[in-house]
Amino acid sequence: MRPPLPPLVLLAVAAMGSPTSAATFDPLTFFAGHTEGRGTLKVVLSHRRPVTVHGRGRVEDGTLVLDQTVIGGGDAAPTERRWTFRAAGPGHYTGTLTDASGLVAGTVAGNRLHLHFHVHRGIVADQWLDLAPDGQSAYNRMTFRKMGMVVARLDETIRREP
Repeated sequence: MRPPLPPLVLLAVAAMGSPTSAATFDPLTFFAGHTEGRGTLKVVLSHRRPVTVHGRGRVEDGTLVLDQTVIGGGDAAPTERRWTFRAAGPGHYTGTLTDASGLVAGTVAGNRLHLHFHVHRGIVADQWLDLAPDGQSAYNRMTFRKMGMVVARLDETIRREP
């Protein structure tokens, strides 16, 4: 039988606390205000191209309304899209996106937000956003699949702007 730890050791261990964990991802808080995303989009059988996304979000009656301007590489004109997003229970979110056909489903586990939605013509999107420990930026990896095969991938860093 092992002897009990001396009280001084127990006090020292308690003072250290638990290891620091990353903040929980709250999309309504993160996307409220101005954000800017910079990344690259790789479509199958095409070159990588830069993508910049400017976001303007606000929360109205518990719903995030996020308007985004997407600027793709090349000569393509900027496009506008809108997200609406609200909590649907602990760690669960639901919403809409102008690019999606049907609802957007979201789940949060710690510092990670996972979004899943159907785009069009049988394309399904899975988006994984990992919140940085400072809570001011997130890494976004979005994968688009058709019939189970990856047809495009977006890698992006999103930063909150002051």
